[in-house]
Amino acid sequence: MKYLLSFALLPLQLFAQPFSKIEITRWQQQAKQVSIIRDNWGIPHIYGKTDADAVFGLMYAQCEDDFKRVEMNYIEKLGRLSEVKGVAALYDDLLMRMVIDSSEAIADYNKAVPWLKKLLDAFADGINYYLYKNPAVHPLLLARFKPWYPLLWTDGSIGAINTAGLDAKDVRELYSGDSKQLAINNLLIDQLPIESLTGSNGLALSYKLTASGNCMLYINPHVTFYFRPEVHMVSEEGLNVYGAVTWGQFFVYQGFNEHCGWMHTSSKVDAADSYIEKISKKNNKWVYEYDGKDRPVIQKKIMVIYKNDNGIASKVFNVLYTHHGPVMAKKNGQYLSVRADNRLMNGLIQCWQRDKAQSFADFKNTLDLLGNISNNTVYADAEGNIAYWHGNRIPIRDTSYNWSQPVDGSTSATEWKGLHTMNQTVHIINPKNGWLQNCNSTPFTAAGKNSPLKKDYPAYMAPDEENFRGINAVRVLEKGSSYTMSRLIAAGYDNYLSAFEPLVAGLLREYKNNLPATDSLFSGPIEIMKKWDFRTSDSSVATTLAIEWGEKLLPLIRKIKVNGSDSGFVEKLKLFAATDSNNLLHNFFGTVTNLQIKYDTWYIPWGNINRYQRISSSIDQQYKDDEPSIPVGYASSTWGMLPSYSSQYFPGTKKRYGLNGNSFICAVEFGKKIKAKSLLAGGESGDPKSPHFNDQMEMYAKGKFKDVLFYKEDVLQHAERNYHPGE
Repeated sequence: MKYLLSFALLPLQLFAQPFSKIEITRWQQQAKQVSIIRDNWGIPHIYGKTDADAVFGLMYAQCEDDFKRVEMNYIEKLGRLSEVKGVAALYDDLLMRMVIDSSEAIADYNKAVPWLKKLLDAFADGINYYLYKNPAVHPLLLARFKPWYPLLWTDGSIGAINTAGLDAKDVRELYSGDSKQLAINNLLIDQLPIESLTGSNGLALSYKLTASGNCMLYINPHVTFYFRPEVHMVSEEGLNVYGAVTWGQFFVYQGFNEHCGWMHTSSKVDAADSYIEKISKKNNKWVYEYDGKDRPVIQKKIMVIYKNDNGIASKVFNVLYTHHGPVMAKKNGQYLSVRADNRLMNGLIQCWQRDKAQSFADFKNTLDLLGNISNNTVYADAEGNIAYWHGNRIPIRDTSYNWSQPVDGSTSATEWKGLHTMNQTVHIINPKNGWLQNCNSTPFTAAGKNSPLKKDYPAYMAPDEENFRGINAVRVLEKGSSYTMSRLIAAGYDNYLSAFEPLVAGLLREYKNNLPATDSLFSGPIEIMKKWDFRTSDSSVATTLAIEWGEKLLPLIRKIKVNGSDSGFVEKLKLFAATDSNNLLHNFFGTVTNLQIKYDTWYIPWGNINRYQRISSSIDQQYKDDEPSIPVGYASSTWGMLPSYSSQYFPGTKKRYGLNGNSFICAVEFGKKIKAKSLLAGGESGDPKSPHFNDQMEMYAKGKFKDVLFYKEDVLQHAERNYHPGE
């Protein structure tokens, strides 16, 4: 270990092997088989002779657009963030290293079937060729990418790692061992930016409801801005897929091909569990009780390297494991371990085969791989099918236990008993009503009255609550018929804030019953709320009052318990609005007063303070009021708005800036030929000097979509540049 520690104190870039002549020659030969056509929006359309060629070209193109994001995603999955961000990320790295073992990823690569190994090799080769051809690009850490890296991250979701509700703070408190250092780490880790998971929407329409008689799909992920670019991959081996790829991955995560399309929404399906372990020390050895016998606790030494003022240093942790998985917390005197499948080779295979599915039967076969660990799927195809699957990889469990809480790890009764088949999970295929929706909401309203019944499934299979987006989506879809592309986009951009219906009703009721003695400041705002139609716009003063007020109420709403138990946000908000009128009124007056003090007026159109400012992918870039920005009329999905736009104030700003919500959005119509329209947050490129850094910025703020160029003849007509990687 002494040798290992001294080795770790040297800058890791020094150990990156130079690229060999054999490698460079191989890359140059493969590059000749790949064409990248950039269209007038900078979207890369990659054409290769083989699937591996398309992957090679895709990775090269991603690096051209934003190498920093490609690299940072793998720095995170390798558990090396603290080498960049310092001690603040130490326990994030430890958590990642506890739940994802790189040696297992390497083993999977070595035993991968030949076609998959070719894709993995092409992944690494495409990025390494980019680094070779662009010596001015200086990686933070990863000067050479390895072909097993994608096997660390086999799910394209922003929330791909599942630790049953335990987090880096729990890991830190268990393994810090130094109360003084723990306090410092508490402060630092709380300062780290958090990538927000704000939800996603998927809508599917049957041919029965469309003007053309073709099925339609609406793809609307809500993630941190710029988390995914828009790409198109084609090969002579049957690949032709378009959509959003997560930076650094080689498959389209949310998108479509000529035959079918899919939208993933994050799921609360219970796919990971925490276990209460009876751990003790006997004869100087750690043991844990299982079925009345002692078993030895597995101990692993994990070294995490981190940056400090003197360069870099390292810390070695003695991490405990039971057969369930890593011990990640100690709460109420009880040790908690976690069982989860956070990386699966079958998951990566499923993602790739999904891109190439040519029929409904093909697509269902990919689901049978049970490799999707965190997502629901909304689906439509050219055969006339629409479908919804709630989750994918779901363990079978004893239903006498409450799996929403840690369970007893000392008995075999709580072991997983295999996996549910897809037919056993909550799913809906071709419902009579002709539409499907999921907004990270319960599957039991996904098809309105034609939805499955909650009583027919174990609680762990669909613990997802209803939310105001789900309520709004059902309201919109129940009224629709004869959908065209523009009508589908309008439905997906419905700007009704349904959460404020009960809140404003409670406010007006309390105001009427308790008119203030001096009312000159508040009568105007109250009149505006009386007349509000609950729709947002950049000119709406009511939206400003409502959002600023609603954010004051959120901590109070979340504390509410319905029927003595912790319930969903919709139920909490409705109960709060009906019973806590004093807080409704008090906080509304506080909001008006704060606006008056801050801006010298409470009469502020929403777009005056709710802004969109395109920032680069630089890690440390901040939002600033004196930099250019444009007004946005949208609001957070928390309040029921379908096209989410979550904004907030930042240190030193008097305006709010969006940081997550709508990212890649796409409406697709299937038929003899694909028709699609799409939109990105800002633009394709992360380079502020690129014309495609912010060329979709105004469109994004107004929900104006561009035409998707799916067929090569259309791509060529709008080509801005046609080249081989490396040119």
